[in-house]
Amino acid sequence: MKKLNVIMVFNKEENKILMCKRSKEPYKGMFNLVGGKVEDNEDELQAAYRELWEETGITDKDIALTHIMNFQYMLSDIELEVYAGRLNNDVELVEEVNKLYWLDRNENFFDTEKFAGEGNIGHMLC
Repeated sequence: MKKLNVIMVFNKEENKILMCKRSKEPYKGMFNLVGGKVEDNEDELQAAYRELWEETGITDKDIALTHIMNFQYMLSDIELEVYAGRLNNDVELVEEVNKLYWLDRNENFFDTEKFAGEGNIGHMLC
């Protein structure tokens, strides 16, 4: 089974969540959580920190991540691991590929025309 991760990063006040705007398919032009692939024989938590650092510049000194749930896509043979954490301090974001945005936590994350994941981001934030 292929493993992927997404990371919900909240600001210190927990009223904003970090999102990226996808620059390629799937979901090109839509907002999504940051994350990526778990490499073979890689520790899942370390993979989440690695992807977070690669995509945002945020390190394990800036945030403590907690593994909160998994989604299994049986027909695609994919497992999506979901992590969450709150920043300890203000950070200067470093974009890798996708542009990064702080969005208000009160957004309608079930809006499938704005957010990737067919409504799953909304479920993750409930």
